[in-house]
Amino acid sequence: MTEHLEVKLVVGNNGEAMAVFGHQDENLRFIANRTPAKIVARGNEVVISGEEQPVREVESLFRQLIALARKGATINTATINYTWNMVQQKKGDTPAQLKLADVLSEVIYVTPRGKQIRPKTLGQLRYVRAIRKYDLVFGIGPAGTGKTYLAVVMAVNALRSHLVERIVLTRPAVEAGEKLGFLPGDLQEKVNPYLRPLYDGLYDVLGLDTAQKYMEKNIIEVAPLAYMRGRTLDNAFIILDEAQNTTSEQMKMFLTRIGFGSRAVITGDVTQIDLPRDTVSGLIEAQHILRGIEGIAFEYLTEADVVRHPLVQVIIRAYEGRGRKCPGGG
Repeated sequence: MTEHLEVKLVVGNNGEAMAVFGHQDENLRFIANRTPAKIVARGNEVVISGEEQPVREVESLFRQLIALARKGATINTATINYTWNMVQQKKGDTPAQLKLADVLSEVIYVTPRGKQIRPKTLGQLRYVRAIRKYDLVFGIGPAGTGKTYLAVVMAVNALRSHLVERIVLTRPAVEAGEKLGFLPGDLQEKVNPYLRPLYDGLYDVLGLDTAQKYMEKNIIEVAPLAYMRGRTLDNAFIILDEAQNTTSEQMKMFLTRIGFGSRAVITGDVTQIDLPRDTVSGLIEAQHILRGIEGIAFEYLTEADVVRHPLVQVIIRAYEGRGRKCPGGG
C-alpha cells in the first residue's frame, strides 16, 4: 500500500507568500496542474498531501521557490517550470549543484527603470560567466534561451564599466523564405527588420532615449554583417547574432575583424539554418575548427534553459524528436 504523506510549509511573510503563490494564486494553479499531489494554501502556509514521491517533489519545489522569494527574485511560470524540471532531475537538492536561489538571485544589470536582470537558469549563468572570462564566446542553443539578450546586457555592462569604448551588433540578413528585393525602401530599410531583435534588446536594457543617443554618437552600431567587411574593430564589444546563417567565408571574415581590446560573442541556433542546402554553416564549421583553442569558449544552452512560455520547451522537444525519427530530419 502506498504511504500517504502530508507536509506543511510556512512561506515567510505575506509578501513572500504572494510572490510564491502568484497573482490570484496563478502559480499555485500552474503547479497543481503538474502533479497528482494536493496543494492547499492557507494564508502564508501551504499544505501538500498525497503519495510520498509527488509530495516530496512538490515540497522540494516550494522550498526552492521560497528561497527565491527571500532573495527577491521574480517567480513566474517560466521560473517554476525550470525549477520543477530541476527538482525532478534531482538537481535542485544536490549539494554539488549551485542552489537555484543563488543562481537566480545574481543581478548582472539594473535597467534605467529599475528592472533587475539575472540569469534564470544554470546554463544562462555559465554563459554569463564565460562572457566575463573569455574574449571570444560562442553561445549556441535554441530559441528562447536568452543568448542574444544576455550578450547585449553584458555588452552594455562592459561599456558602462569602460572595458570597451563601443558596441557593435550585427547579424546576417539571410532571406528565410522572403526576398529582400521585394521589401520597400533602400538597403538599410530592407535589412532593418532583420536587426529588430538587436534593437529590441538595446531598448530594453538601456531605455529608448539612451540607446538612440548612443547610436547617434556611433557608440553603438547596429548593422548587417556585410557592413563589417574590411574593418578592424578595436576596443569594442561585438555581437554576431544568428550566426548559424553565416557562410564559412562570412564567419572567417567576422572573426578576423576583432581588434585589440575587443571581445566578441557569437550566438546561433544550429537547428534553424536558413542557408541553401548545399551551403555549410559557418557556425557549425567554427565549432570543429576552433574547439580547444585557448581564449575561446563554447557554451551550449538547451531546451532546459528556455525562459519563454513553458510550451516553447515542449515545442523544441517535439521538433527534435521529429528530427530523430524522420529520414533526413535535422
